[in-house]
Amino acid sequence: MRISQLSAESGVPIPTIKYYLREGLLPQGEQTSATRAEYGQTHLRRLRLIRALLEVGRLPVAAIRKVIDAVDDETLGVHKMLGTAHYALSPGVEPHEETPDWQEAREMVDQLIAAYDWQIEPNAPAREELAQTIVALRRLGSEPTLADLTPYATAAQTLVQTHEIHQIPFDAPRETTVEALIIGTVMYGRVLDTIRRLAHESESARILTT
Repeated sequence: MRISQLSAESGVPIPTIKYYLREGLLPQGEQTSATRAEYGQTHLRRLRLIRALLEVGRLPVAAIRKVIDAVDDETLGVHKMLGTAHYALSPGVEPHEETPDWQEAREMVDQLIAAYDWQIEPNAPAREELAQTIVALRRLGSEPTLADLTPYATAAQTLVQTHEIHQIPFDAPRETTVEALIIGTVMYGRVLDTIRRLAHESESARILTT
């Protein structure tokens, strides 16, 4: 298909496609003449992935490039490829002073991971993100304990093991696999948060208005 058809089928404007081509996010089409190139399903899949990373994941171009590089690196296993996408989705932790609060929070995170026998890389951004949340709770006057975190960890483990992980097509083209991870992690994360708020409202009404 020509670039105009690629634009029509993907919903991505032609100038944007040309930008992705210049940036190396989208592979070049098959050159059929000096001014014309042909594109195929590989390009459609890649555009869907880029849009998911950009519009759903809200990732900057630099982070998108890291994910694309992982997708294109066939020597990289699927687990590592998905890990690259997961890590790119992490909001990051703002610079902070190394205080006893942070050390204790990190120790609690390590204890939680060990309690569930989770296989988590030492540099996983979610480790520091959870520690930051624990520190913030303490500074707000709350004192979260490992017991407070356990119900959330149990619910998350059950949800991932029995449902979410099965929604990712591991044997599909690599772009499709990463796209499913992005959509599942971000969009269904919002679904989970919204349903949780609905449950809070219902339980509050049950307890306080009956």
